[in-house]
Amino acid sequence: MSAPKILRLGSVKNIAQFAEYLRALQLQIPCDPEILPAADSPLFLPLGRGDIKIGNRFAVNPMEGWDGTAEGAPTENTLRRWRRFGASGAKLIWGGEAVAVSHAGRANPNQLVFAERTRSGLAQLRSALIEEHKLAAGSDSGLLVGLQLTHSGRYCKPDSHTRAEPKILYRHPILDRRLGLPPDFPVLTDSEIEGIIEDFHRAGRIAAELGFDFVDVKHCHGYLGHEFLSAHTRDGKYGGSFENRTRFLREVVQGIRAGAPQLKIGVRVSAFDTVPFHPDPAQSANGKLGPGIPGPHADLLPYRWGFGVNASDPTQPDLTEPIQFLSLLESLNIVLVNLTAGSPYYNPHIQRPALYPPSDGYAPPEDPLVGVVRQMDAARELKRRFPNLLFVGTAYSYLQDFLPHVAQAALRADWVDSVGLGRMVLTYPEIFLDAAQGRAVQHKRICRTFSDCTTAPRNGLPSGCYPLDSHYKNSAMAVELNAIKTKRARPEIAE
Repeated sequence: MSAPKILRLGSVKNIAQFAEYLRALQLQIPCDPEILPAADSPLFLPLGRGDIKIGNRFAVNPMEGWDGTAEGAPTENTLRRWRRFGASGAKLIWGGEAVAVSHAGRANPNQLVFAERTRSGLAQLRSALIEEHKLAAGSDSGLLVGLQLTHSGRYCKPDSHTRAEPKILYRHPILDRRLGLPPDFPVLTDSEIEGIIEDFHRAGRIAAELGFDFVDVKHCHGYLGHEFLSAHTRDGKYGGSFENRTRFLREVVQGIRAGAPQLKIGVRVSAFDTVPFHPDPAQSANGKLGPGIPGPHADLLPYRWGFGVNASDPTQPDLTEPIQFLSLLESLNIVLVNLTAGSPYYNPHIQRPALYPPSDGYAPPEDPLVGVVRQMDAARELKRRFPNLLFVGTAYSYLQDFLPHVAQAALRADWVDSVGLGRMVLTYPEIFLDAAQGRAVQHKRICRTFSDCTTAPRNGLPSGCYPLDSHYKNSAMAVELNAIKTKRARPEIAE
């Protein structure tokens, strides 16, 4: 597979050129030619189901910065990021940050963690966000702020940036090899899982006591909750059948509701996945990463180590079980659903379409717009099937200058209920406010998907927009990151 020629979206000057490029790629997504003022824009319409009331239709997706203290408390960098979340004007803050339910479940030794010693710091994050939000939006009416509860499972690194301490649910024939796990590496016992479930219950109670409106029981990106959904080969009550593979979710939800009945619950889920990818070795040379190719899997068919994948061709999505999962959420009266896909660890082009790969990734095997449309199409189909759920869509940041045009059109066409922003908020949180209030969009602040916000934490540095945010751009951390970036691949780009 050769690296595709990819048109740099920053060189596309207007909507007509963008629409023509979509046609050339044979992609279809809604895109409005003009941005409506806030009073007429679907971005600023209220959203609600039952007792859930949200003041507008754009959201901040959870993005941990891995910049907390060794004890798991926020730092000034963390507070600064949460203030920017508030400055976005978004009325739905989806978790804000993935917070580990225990020290052992941290993905990084600087990830935030639920503990008695971190309560005041977590409360401070919420207060700082609300204060900034009032300045940007005029009031906190219709604001819904949550925390994402996570255990990192296979990707735990609680004590050192360089020492993994995985907690796995089953033996994965590809990922075990990639992570260097020996054949006798232990899987979590049912008893250990029950202890982790209790950690989720405790975390939910703390979040409620601190005033958060909801918690997200994370089921995405290869972390523990997501791995439960693919535990087809696990024995016992937490593996095998769909009922068993969703037992973790049901028991977490039951315990949180028992301990904090006023707390709302949402779920961010990878709606589809694919086999792990790696750089094509035939096209990797001189420190450059080749385009991503799927790992060998012909001898693993039918594929039994994924969720939302076609067992006969696991490079392709299959929404059969994700549809069953959403039916379960509906039966549990969980209406807040954030749709994402894949994993940043083993198929980042599926999870977060980008022009430039993270340092441990690969060059794009497809135009990233293909990945954007793949996620938008899945969200559209799932929303059609479940009109009573509230869906947040993701993968929009790659649209760059055309993000407001597509977001407005997608909402107007009822493809999704709320447009979730991730990377864009790190550099330009006010993009929707500027666009809808008639202010000039600040093109120099638009995320160009350089992936530094991923490369930095992968290498022990705080996450942030190093190219565009002066807080990071002019720091000593940027010097260290630049040394890492010299080894990063650049795909072939058509000007």
